[in-house]
Amino acid sequence: MALMGIQLVVSLLAASIMQRMAPHCSFARWLLCNGSLFRFKHPSEGELCALAGKLIPKPSKRDRRQNGENKPLTVPKDIDLHLDKTPVNALDALVLRFFLEYQWLIDFALYAAGVFLFTEIYGTVVDTSKEVNIGAIWCVLTVLFSLRSLHTLMSHYFRSDEGGERSVCLAFGFLSLLVAMLVLVVREDYLEFGLDSGFASAFDNLEVFAKQQGYADWSIPVTKLTVKLGLAAICAFIGALLAFPGLRLAQTHLDAVQLNSDRPLIQMCLHIGFLSPVIIVLLWIKPIARDFLANAPMGKTSITLVSSEAFDSVRLWVIVTLCVIRLLLTRYHLQAYLNLAQKWVEQMKKEAGRIATIDIQRKVTRVSCYLTVVTLQYLIPILIILFSTLAFKALGEFSWGLYPDQTPGVTPALFIPTPAPVLPVVGLEDDEDGAEDPEEDIQATVARLTEAFAALRTVLTPLFFRGFFAFLTWWTAACQVISSLFGIYFHQYLMQN
Repeated sequence: MALMGIQLVVSLLAASIMQRMAPHCSFARWLLCNGSLFRFKHPSEGELCALAGKLIPKPSKRDRRQNGENKPLTVPKDIDLHLDKTPVNALDALVLRFFLEYQWLIDFALYAAGVFLFTEIYGTVVDTSKEVNIGAIWCVLTVLFSLRSLHTLMSHYFRSDEGGERSVCLAFGFLSLLVAMLVLVVREDYLEFGLDSGFASAFDNLEVFAKQQGYADWSIPVTKLTVKLGLAAICAFIGALLAFPGLRLAQTHLDAVQLNSDRPLIQMCLHIGFLSPVIIVLLWIKPIARDFLANAPMGKTSITLVSSEAFDSVRLWVIVTLCVIRLLLTRYHLQAYLNLAQKWVEQMKKEAGRIATIDIQRKVTRVSCYLTVVTLQYLIPILIILFSTLAFKALGEFSWGLYPDQTPGVTPALFIPTPAPVLPVVGLEDDEDGAEDPEEDIQATVARLTEAFAALRTVLTPLFFRGFFAFLTWWTAACQVISSLFGIYFHQYLMQN
């Protein structure tokens, strides 16, 4: 059976290796604990009092009876405080917030990339047109798990006593709903997602399939407006999820650029990584991307830089390259975030008055406690864009080659085969107790799964997947552009005023 081919074997092997190797060898744990990240240790009360030039007072029994508890120990804000830093190790990482969720998601994404790479190489050697693309399934699962992790983080904001984070998420959600409704009415001559043709193809195929199953009078009670309203609601939800990752990206980008002021090459890569969502957004604007490259103006004439047939492959390579660049810049952004502790201390020194020692310790410790949260906020948008692009390539049946043999975007005529009945295997009989043979049950199950996937492939054609994953990739990048640019404005102007 095609379903029980080598792709499924490799997929099950990858899942087994991930489960067994996670406690011993984890890429997510290595990313934080490889010795390249340094956190700042909070000072003790003795060190703060020594800097303030006084001893730690010992409260009397009378003070404890009157106040019920010790008064907080305070020190001047302008003390000469310098934080000690130490590498982040495995013991530090295990106590961080959401560390287990972070470790599982990043490791799953790594194995998903490995399975996808294997299926791509396997597809160049063997004809896999009749097999289920297991690598694409792993990519879709990675996108879903990434959205679930963002939802977990946003739920934490909604459960918080402070209402500021909740208001920010709701504001970005309503803003994303408005922008999505505007985008969905733009003609495909300008935004070439292919949503209209993709959904129309899926609905037509579903009606044909229903009639073949005996439902002659059945029709889909869904209009084009209903579909776009539902898609706009999903876009609003994604926009709310990506609000704080974009704001955090703006803050870490500004700090990372300042931290590497003496390294112009790193600064250039940081700017490219920050502007990569803008580039991805422009790649789907037809007059700017496809039409310009196919007919680039050169004086009174025009030249063809990239043919329209090869543009889809070029777009895939550009998006994957930009995502890889952003992944390679992870350490610079995380270290810029960890340096917020020292940055806050330097800001405190410029203020007048006194501050409780416990507040200093909390401020410094809180930065390192949220390291995995910041890491998820930085990596998850990249993973969504990367794996939705990989699913766009695999399920949309595009090619990595810059000179494709056939024009992408042409879907063959619909042909829905009639499912063949499952026949019993000759030579296998029931045993004396009347129990069915296990091998026959397995083959019957595989046959039913094969029929289900065949029916699904006839309804959800490559034309549908191209439109859906193209829009998902573009919308994720657009949300990052909106939230990160607002974050730049907030940190550069509003925070300084």
